[in-house]
Amino acid sequence: MSFQSGLASWFSTTGPQTSKVPEIGSKAPSSQKLELPPPEGTPTIISFLRHCGCPFAEKAFLELRTTASLHPDLSFVAISHSSATATAHWQSSLPLMPNESPDPPNLRVIVDEDRELFARWGLGIASFWHVLSPGGLYSLYRLGTEEGIRNRPTESGSRWQTSGNFAVDGNGIVRWGGPVQRADQVPDFEDVVRLLEGKEKAAKL
Repeated sequence: MSFQSGLASWFSTTGPQTSKVPEIGSKAPSSQKLELPPPEGTPTIISFLRHCGCPFAEKAFLELRTTASLHPDLSFVAISHSSATATAHWQSSLPLMPNESPDPPNLRVIVDEDRELFARWGLGIASFWHVLSPGGLYSLYRLGTEEGIRNRPTESGSRWQTSGNFAVDGNGIVRWGGPVQRADQVPDFEDVVRLLEGKEKAAKL
């Protein structure tokens, strides 16, 4: 990572025009990049990540990966808006699965550098307080001291891009999700699985 690329992530404050966030019960946006429902018709949990290098993106991805490994009957998608090269470098730097197992086959990573998918799902540019709230900064400190998850090199992407999470059933209907309200928010994906299975009525974003 160069100093310039890390600095540029702070100044990337524009993005494509966004659509409305899909409403619960509505048809999920589907495209060539992200076909919903997938051809196999499985329910899908989607996590739109912050930039590669962000501790909260790492936390979300690791939680999603763990959940995917426990639920092979569901599909999981992580969407990165960093470049393909930066995303690959970042993934290779992350902790391995237990017993050094490979990532679960039902977890897919999509690179969306132009943020087309982010825009389709209503995820635009965040406010100053969304990114740099005192509560979020304290969460950043705790993530480092309690879980060892700290900032990694940022090769591309915008620190101002809003992240979000969604769950789509096997018929392509949005059952849960939306943009995060603060940069440090990471959902409990197990709760989302239970919601898709009809075992929970609600799950926190």
